[in-house]
This record gives sequence, C-alpha cells and structure tokens, in this order.
Amino acid sequence: MGVHSGSSYRRLFRLIWPFIAILVLLTLLAVLSMNLMSAVRAYVGGESLWSKGQKDAIYALGNYLQTGQNEDYVRYQTAIAIPLSDHAARLALNLPQPDLEAARAGLIGGGNRQADIPVMIWMYRNFQQVSYLKRAISIWAEADQHIERLNQLAAQIHDGFTHRAIDENTYMRFHTQIRTINDRLTPLETAFSATLSEASWVIHDALLYVNIGAAILLISFATRRTYKLLSESAALERALQTSEERLQLALSGSRYGIWDWDIPAERTYISPQYKKLFGLPENDQPIRYIDWVDRLHPDDHAVTLATLTAHLEDNQPYDIEYRFGLPGAYRWIHVIGKASRDAQGRPYRMSGTFDDITERKRIEAALRAEQERASVTLAAIGDAVLTTDTTGQISYMNTAAESLFGCTNELACGESFSTLCRIIDEENRQTPIDPATQILAGETPDTEGRNLLLICPDGGEIAVQLVAAAVHDEAGKVAGVVLALHDMTRERQYVANLSWQASHDELTGLANRREFELRLSRLLEDMKRRPTHNAVLFIDMDQFKIVNDTSGHSAGDELLRQVSNALIQNLREGDTLARLGGDEFGVILAGCRPDPAERIAEALRAAIENLHFAWGNQPFPISISVGLVNFESPLTTLEDILRSADAACYLAKEKGRNRVQHYRPDDAELTIRHGEMEWVHRLRLALDEDRFCLYSQPIVPVRNHETGAHFELLLRLRDEHGEVVPPIAFIPAAERFGLMPQIDRWVVRTALSTIAERYPDGQGADKLVCAINLSGSSLGDDTFLDFIHEQFTHSGVAPDSICFEITETSAIANLKRATHFMHELHQLGCRFSLDDFGAGMSSFAYLKHLPVDYLKIDGGFVKNLATDPTDRAMVVAINHIGHVMGKRTIAEFAENDAIIQQLQEIGVDYIQGYGIARPAPFTTSIRSSTQSIPTI
Repeated sequence: MGVHSGSSYRRLFRLIWPFIAILVLLTLLAVLSMNLMSAVRAYVGGESLWSKGQKDAIYALGNYLQTGQNEDYVRYQTAIAIPLSDHAARLALNLPQPDLEAARAGLIGGGNRQADIPVMIWMYRNFQQVSYLKRAISIWAEADQHIERLNQLAAQIHDGFTHRAIDENTYMRFHTQIRTINDRLTPLETAFSATLSEASWVIHDALLYVNIGAAILLISFATRRTYKLLSESAALERALQTSEERLQLALSGSRYGIWDWDIPAERTYISPQYKKLFGLPENDQPIRYIDWVDRLHPDDHAVTLATLTAHLEDNQPYDIEYRFGLPGAYRWIHVIGKASRDAQGRPYRMSGTFDDITERKRIEAALRAEQERASVTLAAIGDAVLTTDTTGQISYMNTAAESLFGCTNELACGESFSTLCRIIDEENRQTPIDPATQILAGETPDTEGRNLLLICPDGGEIAVQLVAAAVHDEAGKVAGVVLALHDMTRERQYVANLSWQASHDELTGLANRREFELRLSRLLEDMKRRPTHNAVLFIDMDQFKIVNDTSGHSAGDELLRQVSNALIQNLREGDTLARLGGDEFGVILAGCRPDPAERIAEALRAAIENLHFAWGNQPFPISISVGLVNFESPLTTLEDILRSADAACYLAKEKGRNRVQHYRPDDAELTIRHGEMEWVHRLRLALDEDRFCLYSQPIVPVRNHETGAHFELLLRLRDEHGEVVPPIAFIPAAERFGLMPQIDRWVVRTALSTIAERYPDGQGADKLVCAINLSGSSLGDDTFLDFIHEQFTHSGVAPDSICFEITETSAIANLKRATHFMHELHQLGCRFSLDDFGAGMSSFAYLKHLPVDYLKIDGGFVKNLATDPTDRAMVVAINHIGHVMGKRTIAEFAENDAIIQQLQEIGVDYIQGYGIARPAPFTTSIRSSTQSIPTI
C-alpha cells in the first residue's frame, strides 16, 4: 500500500512540477512588481503631501508678509516642515553609509504612511541609478534648492518684522521673490509626478508580457497532458461496459433489483423488472430525480428525503422502507444504499438494492392505527399533548397538559377541546380557534405562524404554539386528532432579552449606536411639532489604544466601564448616553440650551480627567475630546448632526485633545474639515463615466435540491487608475451625502440589462434568483418604485427572478413606506430578503408585517458560530423564529467547513460566504451559470 502511494505521489509530482516552477517564478515576479508599484505609489503620495506642504507654506508666508501676524508664521513653519523633512531624508540616504533612522524619521515627518516607508527606502537604495528614479531624484534635489531659498526668505521676512524693518519696497521685493520661487517649483512637482507615472506603466507592461508568456507555456503543456488522459479514459470506459454486461446477467435471475443515482445529473438507473413493477416506462433510459420524488407516497415523502439527506450529509446509514409507484398501485419496498464520495467527502454517486416487501407490510397493516397514535403521542411528549376521538371529545391528556390546563386527565376525558379551554389569536382576540373540529371536518387548521393565546379555565392567558395532526386507521381514515401545545413564555422572555441586547452595548450596558440614532431621530421628529433647544455630544477617548496595547484588552474593557460610570454620574436624568463603538460615546441632551450644554460637556471632560485609572499598579492619564452640537431647528437632519459632532470632535483632537469643541457653522476650521470629504465628487464622476461594476456571489441551498442559479449582486468601483475599490470605501460616503438612490438606480438598470442580454428570449431566466441590495434612502425615494416598474417593462426580465435585499435597519426606520414598497413589488412577483437580520433584534415585532421571503442572518453571529456558544444560540433563535414565520433563512459569512457544518446542523436553508465561493464579476458568472445548484 505504501509503495503504491509513493508511486502515485511521484507520478503526480512529474505531472505538475512544470506548473509549480512557472507559478513560483510568477510569484517572485509578482512580489517584486508589487513592491515596486507600492513604492512608486508611496512616492506619488509623498509628492502630493510635499506639494501640499509647499503650497500651504507659500500661502502662509504670503499671509504673514501681508499681515505680520505670528500665527501665519507658525502656520508657515508647520507647512514647510514636510518638504524639509523629505529633504533631510534624501540627504540621509545619499550618505556613503545611509543613515536609515534619520531617513525614516525624515519620511515620517514628511507625512508618509509608516507602512510605506520601508519600500520607499528600499526603492531609493536599490534603484536610485535607474533612469526613471534617477531622473525623479534629480528633480527632487532641484526642488529642495528652491525650498532652501524659500526658508531663507521666510527667515529674512521674520527678521524684518521682528526689527520693524519692512517698508513698501521691501514688501514688494519679498512678495516678488515668493511668487518666483512658487513659479519655479510648480513645473518641478509636475515633472516628478509624470516621471513616476511613466515608471509605473513600464513596470505594468513588463509584467503583462511575462504573464502572457507563462500562459502560453501552461496551455501547451496542459494540451499534451490532456490528450494522454483522454486516451486512458477511453480504455477505462470499454472495461466498464464489459463489467456492466456481466452485472446485468447476474441480476436477471434475482428477486432483488438495483438502482444507481448520478447525483450531479439528478438521474437514476433502475433494474428493468422493478421499472415494470413501479409502472415506469420499460426501457433502458434512466429516470429523472423529480420523477422518482413524484412517485413517492405523500405520507413517506418527508421521512424518505430526510433519511437520504442524513446519509448524503452526515454519512448516516441509508436503510429505509417506503411506498413507491402510482396512486392505487403503491408497492412497499425495502431500500438499502450507499453513496460514493470524492476526495473532499462530497457525494457524487449513490447505488443500492430494492426488495419488494408489499406482502409483509400488508400483514402488519392491522397494527398501523395503534402504532401511529402511539408514535404521534410519544413524539409530542415534553409539551402539552392531548388526543381526541372522531367526535372531538378528549380521550387522553399527558402530564404537561394537566399542568398547563390546571385539570386532570380523568376530568378532561369526555369533554370537548372548546369546553376545556379557548385558543384565540393574540392580535384580534376575537373568534376562538378550534383546530380539532377543523381537522375532523377535513379542513387544514389555521394555526401555523400565528401568535396564539391559551385562555385557561381560571381565566389566565398563556402564549402558546400549537401543532395539530390527524390520526389515521389502517384504512387511511381519520380516527382522531392529536394536539401539541408548546408554552412560549420562556421563548418570549428570551426574545425580549435579545431585543434589549440588540439595542444596548454588552460591555457597558449603555445604549448602542443603533439605539442612539433611533432616539435622536425620535427627538428630531418631536421637534417638528414642538421646537426646543437640544444638544448632542460626540466623545472620543484620547490615547485609548495605549491602554489596550500596554495592558491588554481586559484593561481596556475595565477602563470603558469606569468611563461609562463616570459619564453617567455627570448627566441629567433623561439624558441618553450611548457607546457608539470602540472608545466612542454619544450623548443626547434633550431640552438643553447652549450654555448648560457647554457646562455639562465641560463637566464630563473634567470628570474623566480626574478619573484615576490604574492597571497592575501602572497609572494611566485619561482624557476625552468632546464635540458639541447645539440645534433647535426641526429641519436639522440626523446625518447633519452626527457629521457636525464628528467634525467637532475631530477638531478637538487636532487642537490637542482633552477639550470641548463647540460646533459653529461659520467656523473656518470645521469648514475645512467638511471640505476634506472628497468622495462626493469622485462618486458623481464615477457615475458620469460609468466606472461602477457588479460582482456576484452564489447563495446555495443546504438540504433541498433546487435548479437554477441563486446569487447576490455586490457593487464595486473602478477608480481613476482602473483599480477595483471595495464598497466599504465609498458606500458610507454615498449614504451620508445622499448618492445611494442614484447608485441603486445604476445597479438595478445594469443588472436587468445584463440578465436580458444573457436570456434574450427569457428561457432559463425563470430559474434565476438575482439578489439586489437596496439602501434605506432608495426606499424613501417616492420615484424609485416607478423607476423599477419602468426597468422591468424596458428589459423584459421576469420580476420573479429578482430578489431585493434591504437591511432590517432600513426597513424598520421607515416601516410604513418600506411595507408599501415591498407589497407593490410583491404583487409583480419580486421577492424580498431582510439583510443583516439579528443586528437589531427589536425588529422581531415588525417582522410579521414585512412581506419578506428570506431572512439573512447577520454575519457578525455566523463568523464565530463554531467557537462562540452565544453566537450559535443567536443563530438558532433567528433560524427558528424565521421558520415559524414561514421565512427561509440565509447565513452569510460562511467562511470555512466548521461553520458550514454548524449551519447544516442548525437547519439554515441557504449558505453564502467564502467557504462556498468568492465573489466574481457578474458578467462572467452569469455567462457560466448552469441550470442547477449543487446541494451542500
């Protein structure tokens, strides 16, 4: 065995070693190219900072020459420090023995990212004599000469102001010299950037040619190997055909039949004699999987598929008896089978035997009614279980039912269910529900998915879940009814606890960001009716990372708890304190005028400054930076308040931390802070230039076999250089500045047109489920619904192939509008998925009003599912509640096999994540989509 294994490994190595060699070479080239490109990018970024510092220095020096204010001279020194630091770094690297520490310090002083500094030094030392870099360094050195002149000129101006020696002629001479230096520096900056840009394209072209050569080599080698494998495959097929002929001869005289299921093709071969027995066409053609399922007896359908699934997924034994054939001619058969699996353990084929046991089952039929009654009753033990006869009178009640109803079995027997208790709908509390009478009348009880109340004889009310089923005799007639009632009191308490956890921070017990924004939104709504003075504080702890890095996260957690307590003690009753995330806190001061708000903010700052925190005998100085926003206009938006508070807090940190910064719209520094948000212009330009693109990621079913492709569309952006930008970089800015409706329109229009191109006649699109994410702002756009109607009409795509995904936060934030939007599109045939479900557990109360088809469990719970019992309990609860409400569940962030196995055990319907497949360009994935989805 070992010799054979070693020979196989050697053969495999001979087969793949050329590929390995080429891949290693490509990897080395890629690493070198990435370092070069990273260094070039870093130098381009550094030049940008250098240019900005130079321009700011020119501007500040010009202001200083004009005003003589020392603040302008300080601004000049701050700005010129960036070019001077870069100059010092270059000089340190030009030494015969480069001073790397001085170079690193100079580059840091130049504002460069610390992560970029090693590659910048590496490129300078190793490629400074290469043409492009040599030319760029020469331009740099020339520019540094002008910077030196500028610095000398600044010193002369400062000396002139110090000795009051600047007259009109001196002022004009200095002004001319400043403008001359600036005019000479500008073309040098442009030349430096152009040189580095040209170098990056040369590197790009070289790597392209190398990859093309490697691809040609791989294709040639693969063609030769494939020809050899095809020859070997033909020989194996001939041997297999001979073996199958022998097997048919051996089975022709046996009472057993065989079956062979090709799982990917969903087709099954059955012995000819059993085809005839089952009423199937007597030919050699295999039957389809769906035809086999259709011929199962309805009562055996679920257990048969469950046993099959357990074997395929968990390798449980497949040994089962069921009825198969046509109505009126079903045959009982005993089936044994076993699946063949590939190297990854996935089943690809399953074979076994049939044995006709109809006669044996006929003999056992006399005991069927009693066995069924006992089976149903025993299955329900643990909940309150009772049975009735054909007249609806109670014939049995277990101990749990006695406790629930407050009545013994002896007293209850002979009474009707409606006499013993009343079941009503919790919402309307009107007509009592009598499931026993409904079943005996041949109706389906209307209890599934409803919130029911049990009205006990003593008048008490208990929330229950009710399951009712008919008991049949050997003739198949209804012989009675079994009722199982589950007391939902504990589950409701659990859901209430989950709701509290969803709106509060687990560590500090404070409200979380979602609850904070919800309360602030309510306050803004109240202000429309009754304008008042209010304030919001945005608090960020200073140097919190030092505590975490030096003493660990336990120390950081304890500090957050102490800071929370200190803040609460200095707030008024009714004020809202929330932990917004990490070391950030938010405060809502409702009904608070500006002066008291400033006093409260200062009191909070002082309280934290006086907080003496120590960990392991090591004291830490603690302080906070506070951004304060006062507002009294009912037209103020939530986004404006949060953005202003964030900007004010940011400025407080810039001004030295441990201070309160009051936001004022006319504050020039805050205006500059807002101006830094350049994403608005970039996103609008990307829309104009059509630089957005769509990726897709499959969503696969866990247990049932489905046909067609189910995937979610993911938005990406190609920047000005053609690089793909992930959505986390631009979606927050788009949402903050109201660009999401335009982007959502682009996504819907592009997705539908792509599907229409792939399926021009509509054939095949009916098995497609394409999930499209919609933002909350699009739900609030009055014209967006009409736009979707127009796109469906224009593209011709069937609405039932589209599933719109909305986050639970967006839906609940404007429940009435979201419900109207969903109902309108539901009538067209569109589906809906509630995304990030579980991030806000308070939305359970709203879920039953939302016509959603899928619940997408928040990935924050799924990614730690295999290691965190709490997260597993959350997923189990959400999945259970979703199924109770008739929704199908989707688990995202399924990153590995351990998580996937846990999700299978829990019973989630669909799985999505890197453990299944990574996102791919939508145009590519839809062209290669098949008509079936493999089962996990």
